[in-house]
Amino acid sequence: MKAVIQRVTSASVTVADTIVGKIDHGIMVLLGVEKGDDEQKGEWLVDKICGLRIFYDDAGKMNRSLIDVAGALLIVSQFTLAGNCNKGRRPSFDTAAAADEGKRLYELFVAAARRRGVAVETGIFQADMQVALVNDGPVTFILER
Repeated sequence: MKAVIQRVTSASVTVADTIVGKIDHGIMVLLGVEKGDDEQKGEWLVDKICGLRIFYDDAGKMNRSLIDVAGALLIVSQFTLAGNCNKGRRPSFDTAAAADEGKRLYELFVAAARRRGVAVETGIFQADMQVALVNDGPVTFILER
């Protein structure tokens, strides 16, 4: 599983001119599911994201987690994170999970985040989405498990 996470002051996802998910202060998660990924990888990744100390404390140091600051998550499935661009000019998606397995693990990831008491918004799996965000910092990390 791969995730690109960005600390945001706001983020939204729109499908067919309708906003389907929107958060203010929190983390935007682009989640890619690959062959061989499982529930344990998803649980680890959710724990990492919710506990990662990337928000400022009163001293201006990155010392607070999403949970510490009562932030929200906007989780968007991102098939192209499984793309391999090492050869040629067209990405290969050989490592991407099949759509049904990707959806299952994406939904388990979202449920795992909600179980941690975090406010969660989402995109729509396999939809053509437009994502808007204001990256705070900018602060962006790539996580892989």
